[in-house]
Amino acid sequence: MLSSAYVVRGLRASSSRLQCRRYASHEAPQYNEPSGWLFGEKPPPPGQKRVKEDWENIWYIGMFGSMAFATVMLYYKPDTSIQTWALKEAKERMEARGEKFKYEPQSPPPSS
Repeated sequence: MLSSAYVVRGLRASSSRLQCRRYASHEAPQYNEPSGWLFGEKPPPPGQKRVKEDWENIWYIGMFGSMAFATVMLYYKPDTSIQTWALKEAKERMEARGEKFKYEPQSPPPSS
């Protein structure tokens, strides 16, 4: 049978080993100090244009392209609502019985 001192010593050793291991970190956490500039970028000197990073054009094309694609797909989405199905079913059943499904007002009787 294990003594309680042996168990406690083993738990302390394993917990201290777990606290020292940092698997995914290689350095201390980095912190970017706030600079007061938008997105941390200084504006270019007068007469010079801002140089875009490589990923920016791909991001713009992907973001706005997917929005345009989603807009087109939503516009042409089929109507699968229960109301549309019920109206179509009711018209078919009324046609099968020989009833009219469109309202046609009757002309008033001639007055004498």
